[in-house]
Amino acid sequence: MTPLIESPIGVMTVLIGVVGFWFWVEKATRWKIFSYLPPLIFIYATPVFLSNFGLIPFDNAAYDFLRRYGLPLFIVLMLIKVDFLGAIRIMGKGVWVMIIGSVGVVLGGVLAYALGQVLVTPEGFALRFPLPEDSWKAFGTLSGSWIGGTGNMTAAHEALEGTAEHMTMAAAADQLVYLIWLPILLGSRAFAERFNRWARVPADRIELMERAAASASGAEAAPTMMSILYLALLSLSITWLATALSQTLPPLAIGNTTVVSASTWLILLVTTFGLVASATPARQLPAAQPIAMAIIYVYVARIGATMDLSNISLASMGAFALMAYVWISIHGAFVLTAARVFRVDVHTLAIASAANIGGAASAPIVAAHHRESLVPASILMAMIGYAIGNYLAILTGRLGQLIG
Repeated sequence: MTPLIESPIGVMTVLIGVVGFWFWVEKATRWKIFSYLPPLIFIYATPVFLSNFGLIPFDNAAYDFLRRYGLPLFIVLMLIKVDFLGAIRIMGKGVWVMIIGSVGVVLGGVLAYALGQVLVTPEGFALRFPLPEDSWKAFGTLSGSWIGGTGNMTAAHEALEGTAEHMTMAAAADQLVYLIWLPILLGSRAFAERFNRWARVPADRIELMERAAASASGAEAAPTMMSILYLALLSLSITWLATALSQTLPPLAIGNTTVVSASTWLILLVTTFGLVASATPARQLPAAQPIAMAIIYVYVARIGATMDLSNISLASMGAFALMAYVWISIHGAFVLTAARVFRVDVHTLAIASAANIGGAASAPIVAAHHRESLVPASILMAMIGYAIGNYLAILTGRLGQLIG
């Protein structure tokens, strides 16, 4: 069947239109459903139906352009705003809780993948869950979301050379777990006093955090033509350099298994270069984050458009979601242990976990519910997740590949 819209410019218009439409609906209606299912889900799902009903193609030059250049540009623009020192200054040891939570995501993902491959019953029989052999790509993809956010999820998906089915599995499990995990993080405020006694939190910790947060400046200058030109020059230069290097560097293998391909090199290089740029005055350039988020949402729509529903296995998706609940329990155990070890309050614990599992979209929500003064710090903490997410998500996927 010939798609109704085939030209790259037409397809790109549709993708951007889908993104703009769902954010407009959220803002105009304020429907409660968006508190549980964010626009991201609809932005991903709408192109799925458009392509499967023949309105847009499964394969197009617009998709190739977004994959080759859109994703690297997003990574650069997002990472140049990372402020490690700012987050540490406000949250203190809470940053370590988030980093240990990230380690819990990596180890939890590998353990859940191993469990999903073979589970031994009490009778001694081996029960295999209906997961595809290459489902480690879906585990790596979801790991990206749970360490950093949507951008890391898409970056890991590309670096691990995942298919649209892997993204569908990851996105579905992400939301199913989010619907349970977010209320837990929000509700933890009710146990603040008992938790803080259990974790032996110093009496002055919250006061010190709020004092540091009050002294931090979150204002950003309005963008000018020159600042936008500098931003474009920097992001394009890094993307150009990383792309060229990724095509010349040799793949790395362990035994007969390739663990660093050209796609992996590209994500690793552009991530590293972006972090280096964040240590320069480039971090002060305004408008990088909104431009980056616009790019990544269009990229998510692009992945949805390539999803052929005839290839979807509901059994595989159900098994993956089950393993995701096991996985989030392991992450929870890690952040609880870290909070006890570092004597961190429940507010910081909830923000740290939200910065992992929900990223920059959810961390401020949890922070505002617990202590509104910590909202800027929660965003900084989520940005650290963006910084380390690509590395750790690729590691999660590749470890799964090696044990599979």
